[in-house]
Amino acid sequence: MAGGLTLLAGRPVGWAAVSALALALPLGILGAGYGLLTGQGVIRLGVFAPAGLYWLAGFPLARLAQETAAGLTLTGEVVLAGGVAGFLGYQAMVSLGFAIGFVWLHERLMPYWLLRLRGHNPYARELLDRYVAHAEVLRSAAGRRRTRKGARR
Repeated sequence: MAGGLTLLAGRPVGWAAVSALALALPLGILGAGYGLLTGQGVIRLGVFAPAGLYWLAGFPLARLAQETAAGLTLTGEVVLAGGVAGFLGYQAMVSLGFAIGFVWLHERLMPYWLLRLRGHNPYARELLDRYVAHAEVLRSAAGRRRTRKGARR
């Protein structure tokens, strides 16, 4: 998105590549950290609050890293709209929307990745088991709701 928006703003392709890479790198590192925390059971699957808090801190830092790296690389200076505090405050507000999308994608894509790794990675197998258990809880809860709805009719 960062690269596409940079191109949309009329900047050169090189600027778009720097902007995209400068955001993708910190977000990738933070995403890996999130994966490690879910793997260790620190962040529970299906619960938004811990993920929201994680990205409330992580997303503004990733954006600050992007603005700093891109600014220094492309223009030799860093200009943050509203100063550091205003910039970080705005990014913190945006972070919850990012967290919702991240959790949604993570919980839909991660099980497929773990299926590929489970044969040779015991940690992947263990985390996949947690995903399967979580899915079974959700499915049985949905079944109970359907049964109660049918009984009321």
